[in-house]
Order: sequence, then structure tokens, then C-alpha cells
Amino acid sequence: MSAVHNSTLTRDPSSAIEESAESAKRRQILEGARKVFLAQGFDGASMGEIAKVAGVSKGTLYVYFDSKESLFEALTTEEKQGLAEVLFKLDPEDPDVRGVLRKLGLSYLRRMGKPEHISSIRMVMGAAEKFPRLGQAFYEAGPCQGIARLSAYFDRQVEAGRLSIEDTGVAAQHLLDLCVSGMLRRLLFSVGEPPTEEQIQKNVENALRVFFAAYGPDAPKQ
Repeated sequence: MSAVHNSTLTRDPSSAIEESAESAKRRQILEGARKVFLAQGFDGASMGEIAKVAGVSKGTLYVYFDSKESLFEALTTEEKQGLAEVLFKLDPEDPDVRGVLRKLGLSYLRRMGKPEHISSIRMVMGAAEKFPRLGQAFYEAGPCQGIARLSAYFDRQVEAGRLSIEDTGVAAQHLLDLCVSGMLRRLLFSVGEPPTEEQIQKNVENALRVFFAAYGPDAPKQ
């Protein structure tokens, strides 16, 4: 154990620089892939075009990702994980639970309603039929992460007596579904324009009204 520890402490600084360069190159490739996938879809995208847009050789691209599927999985997983970390930063000590959830709902819907986000969902759904692992990775990195973080927040609020919930995982799913109710399905089928700020706020307020009727501190015991 000490040998490993000492090795870490005395690591050549050039090694850290190399790791940073590797990380930057990988990010460069992922950014190029994101542009190509959004423009051409999963089936239409090619490793050659991704390499060109990313500004790397095809050989370099294959050093980092051995297939289009692995590249797509890495891209969607990292983006969804990052989004979950940003959206679901919830302060469990704030006594204004409705205010915390309103902020979450607004941020969530604003993100969900973006055309590029809708395009990414459609793309994953289309690719998942042929490559189920891609759909699973997207779901685990995004929706599952968000529900887990929201469920943990609800656990703390139940302990504090601010909410009355028997199954916080189910309640987390309910809140997110209520927020996108009547909006996400329409966007996925390209019906109408992206939601306005007024529509987003109305959806969130309706969601909170229903949620607190079911799970507020004075709600009937489940």
C-alpha cells in the first residue's frame, strides 16, 4: 500500500500534463461527435465525419473509441450525468420545499424543452431498437440519476416533517412526470413550438399543486 502511495506522491509532473492533454483531446472528440450526431442522427453519422468535425485523424479517433456505438454511449452518458448533477442540486436544509421544487421544475422544463435536447431523445430512442445498450445507458445516466437525487432529497424532507411520502422514489417520478405533463409528448412529435416561459411556469405551478395535495405535510396518510 505504501509503495503505491509513494508512487502517487512522486509522480512525474509531465504525467499529469499528459493526462490533461488526453482529457482535452477526448473532450474535443466528444464535442465533434455531438455536432455530427445532432445534425445527421445516429444512423447518418460516420466515424470519418466525426473525425473531420472534431479536427482529429480517424486513427486518433479509434484510439479513444473503438466504434460509433461506444462513442455515442460515452457522449450521451457524460452529458446526462452532467445535466443531472447541475439540475438536481437541492438544498435539503432549506425549509421552503415548494420554493426548492419550483426552482427545480423550472430548470428541468427549460432544459427539456430545448430543441437540441428533444433531438437527442429522439436519436437515442431510434438507436435503442438496434442497440438496446445505448437506451439503457441514456436512461441510467439521466432519468435514473435525477430520480435518485430527488428521492434522496425527499427522504430528508420526510425526516424533517415537511413532506408525507411512503415511497420517495415513486414520488420523485411523479413530480418529474407532472412537470412535463402535456408538453414532452407534444415536443417529441414536433407538434407546435417550444414552450414559452409562461407555459413552463404554468406547468410547474400545476405540477406543484397536485404534488403537494398528494405529498404535502398535511396530505392524507398513504
